[in-house]
Amino acid sequence: MEVTGAMKARRSIRKFKRKEIPSELLDHILEMARIAPSGANRQSWEMVVITDRQRLKDLVPICKGQAFVGDCSAFLIGIDDPQQKWAKVDLAIAIDHITLAAVEEGLGTCWIGAFDQARMAEFIGIPADRTVTVCLALGYPDETPAARGRKKAEELFSWDRYGERDRI
Repeated sequence: MEVTGAMKARRSIRKFKRKEIPSELLDHILEMARIAPSGANRQSWEMVVITDRQRLKDLVPICKGQAFVGDCSAFLIGIDDPQQKWAKVDLAIAIDHITLAAVEEGLGTCWIGAFDQARMAEFIGIPADRTVTVCLALGYPDETPAARGRKKAEELFSWDRYGERDRI
């Protein structure tokens, strides 16, 4: 699949088959995050990868009761260094690389922003100078959601100055 195809095929998956991802495949997907661009190549982020079935279930209440978190194959917890200016952006780029690599490999993902920050930090044991920014459920889809609508290009892009919707 080409990158454009993966971008168009990607969906937020909230229903997963309880199936383990082979280590080689998981390593490949994580490698796509590792090679993602970052500001000044600092790569000022880290991830905790949870695949243990009981720990996945333990994440459900931390993730505001999102039951599908307990069914995914792997749960990635993105951690950044808040002292680094571009850390959150760099982490988002790395996570997005994972979402596209996952689609290419027949896997699904769902960005998780609804979680208890303090409980998550305690659950994975991160140091006080780091922040859990975003998480990602990863696994084999057990649903095929339809594409959701998107705004028209005219609503999103300006030309030369903010609000200039016509090309000059």
